[in-house]
Amino acid sequence: MKRFKNALKMICKNKQALFGMVILIIFLLMATVGPEIIPEPTTTDYANRLQGPSFDHPFGTDYAGRDTFGQFVHGSRNVLLVAFVAAIITITLGFTVGTISGVAGGIVDEILMGLAGVMLTVPSFPIMMVLSMIIQIDNPFLFGVVLSLWSWAGLARSIRAQILSLKHRDFVEASRVLGMGLFHIIFKEMLPNMVSYILINFITVMKSAITASVGLMVLGLVPFSAQHWGMMINMATTTTGAMYGSTALIYFLVPVFGIMLFQMGCLFFANGLDDALNPKLSC
Repeated sequence: MKRFKNALKMICKNKQALFGMVILIIFLLMATVGPEIIPEPTTTDYANRLQGPSFDHPFGTDYAGRDTFGQFVHGSRNVLLVAFVAAIITITLGFTVGTISGVAGGIVDEILMGLAGVMLTVPSFPIMMVLSMIIQIDNPFLFGVVLSLWSWAGLARSIRAQILSLKHRDFVEASRVLGMGLFHIIFKEMLPNMVSYILINFITVMKSAITASVGLMVLGLVPFSAQHWGMMINMATTTTGAMYGSTALIYFLVPVFGIMLFQMGCLFFANGLDDALNPKLSC
C-alpha cells in the first residue's frame, strides 16, 4: 500500500502522466458508470435522422435517428473491455513465456524464442483478419482473445531480457544461496523490479488492441456490436456518406475523436509513468 501511494505521488508530480491518467479515468468512468446513467438508444426515429448537435442530442443523431452520444457511451464499454481482455492475456502470455525462457535457458530458451521470432516476422493484423473470419466472434471476451494471440511475442522477448539481467544480480544470488524456491525468486525478487515495465506495456497493449479492434470492425469482419466505435465508423462511411460532406459527418467524427483522445491518454500516461517510475531516467 505504501509503495502504491509513493507511485501515485510520483505520477501526480509528472504533468504528462497526470494528464494521461485523468483522460483514462474519464474513459473508465464512461465505460463503467456511463451506461448505467445514459439510456441505451435502441428506438429508431427516422424523422429525426442525421440531426446536428442539440440539447436533447449533444452529438446529434445517426442514420436511424438514434442518439449518437448514447451510442458512444454504451460502445465505450465494449471497446475498453476488448482492450482490457487483450492486454491481460497478452501480458500473461508474454510474462510466462519470457520468464520460462529466461530462467530455463538451453533448448527451452531456443524453442520459445524461436517461436517468438517467427511470430514477430509475420504481420499481426492480417493474421487477426483471418482469425476473425474463421472464429465466430460474438462477445468482447472472445474478441480480446483473438487480438492477444499474436501480440505476446515482442513482450516475451523483452521479459526474457529482463530476467537474464536480474538473475545474476546480488539479491537474486543471495536468495538462491539462502535456499529460496524458484517461485519466491521470480515473484518476490524479480517481479517487483519489472512492475513498472509491465504496467507500461499493459497500457501500450490496450492502445494497440483498440486500434486493431476498431480496424476489424470498420472492415465489417467482427460486427458483434452495432455500438462499438469501429462499427459506428463503418456505418457512418457506408450508410450515411459521411466522408462526402453530408450532415452525418459528426456521426463519423465522434468515435474518431474518441479513439484519438483515448490513444493520446494512453501515450501520455505510459510515457509519463516511465519517467516517474524509472529510476534511471529520474536521476
